[in-house]
Amino acid sequence: MSKRLLLVHAHPDDETIGSGATMAKYAASGAHVTLVTCTLGDEGEILIPELAHLAADREDKLADHRFTELRDAMKALGVSDWRILGGAHAYRDSGMMGTPPNARPDVFWNADLLDAAKHLVAIIRETHPQVLITYDDFGGYGHPDHIQAHRVAMYAAVLAAAPSFAPDLGAPWDIAKIYWTAFPISVMRAGIEMLKASGDESAFTAQDPDEIPFACPDEYVTTVIDGSDFADHKMAAMRAHATQISTEDGFFALSNNLGSQVMGTEYFRLVRGTAAGERDAEGHEVDLFAGVSDV
Repeated sequence: MSKRLLLVHAHPDDETIGSGATMAKYAASGAHVTLVTCTLGDEGEILIPELAHLAADREDKLADHRFTELRDAMKALGVSDWRILGGAHAYRDSGMMGTPPNARPDVFWNADLLDAAKHLVAIIRETHPQVLITYDDFGGYGHPDHIQAHRVAMYAAVLAAAPSFAPDLGAPWDIAKIYWTAFPISVMRAGIEMLKASGDESAFTAQDPDEIPFACPDEYVTTVIDGSDFADHKMAAMRAHATQISTEDGFFALSNNLGSQVMGTEYFRLVRGTAAGERDAEGHEVDLFAGVSDV
């Protein structure tokens, strides 16, 4: 069977944090992995002082730099098919809700949903994915671009299967399984305890995991992918996203020290299709493609 996986993420680095080990695992197994990134993250904060001049309120060239970071991250994960929705700079990073960048007419949050979805429909009909990964309807933590990525991905999945929709974009294609990324509350709680035990509470100081916006109730998690053999690939991809991710401080540094178990296990919520195949001790599905027909 030719396995084909499509991931729709908002900014460079989102793909690595939430699904990097999964991407590397399936790519190494011979699956065709396609990443679609919706914006180049123009409004991101810059963790490298010598690159501060690239910021949106200065030279406004961070997007171009993050493009190269994304390229290097995909090389680390072994993913050769990666694209920017609509082409580079088609949609600008929206910034957070209520901030001045969020009001710009060219940001992804303000994009016409149908127009944006059409770009993704064309990719779906070209690559024929059986499995799609994106965010939940809150975008994980409420970022406008994450919410919009969810909307575009879910809408495009419906439109791509409709025979009457835009024949010029290719033949209809129905995606068998759709997953939303998930960060279980139990995993977040364990991470907080590990940070406290290490003496570093910089990332989640005294925070209740039940109040972390992107923490997902454990009962919603349907699928757990063991990508521990690819934890080093994921960490290398994180290092590629150097303007956005510090692997020297906080949770990611701690994860690096702990190794494969923390970095290589990723969690998902199945929202279309039926869980199938082998299960882990807690009853979670362990293969995104389980039950998918040979097409």
